[in-house]
Formats: sequence, structure tokens, C-alpha cells
Amino acid sequence: MSTATEIQQQRMITELRHFIKKLLQEPDILSSSLAIAREHHGEPDAMARIANAISESTNVNIPEDPRHHSPADGLFLAVLKEVVEEEKAMY
Repeated sequence: MSTATEIQQQRMITELRHFIKKLLQEPDILSSSLAIAREHHGEPDAMARIANAISESTNVNIPEDPRHHSPADGLFLAVLKEVVEEEKAMY
């Protein structure tokens, strides 16, 4: 593995670690984010709307433009989408 790849992986791990820590310190972020994801699911540009609404209502800052998402941003939004889709599939 190249040094550049190792550095990038370490950055991703560090960012995810900080993000998980933030979620554990402020558990309301999760319920708010899920409610926002449910509200915007299926809308045009849903991920951008979800990112924007989460940034406006919590202390998590996710850029609206997906090109500016960090790996942690993208992963969080993808997991929110997956959870909402699994909920909808159950009903």
C-alpha cells in the first residue's frame, strides 16, 4: 500500500472517529437526522435537501453539494438512506 493511500485511509478513520464521537455526545442528532431523511426521502435532490436540513438543524455540517462531501458525510447520508428504505420495505 502506498504512503498516500495510507495517509488518506488514516484521515478517513480520524474523521469517522470524530463524527461517531459527536453522535455519541449528542444522541439527538441521530433522531433528528432520521426524521429529516424520512421527510425528504424520494424527493428530487433528496440527498442535498437532507444534507442541508441536517446542517441547519444540528451541529453537523454537511455540504449540500455532494462533490464537497467528505467520506464521513457520504457514508452518513448513505446509511440514513438505507435505514429509511429498509423501514419503508417493512411496511
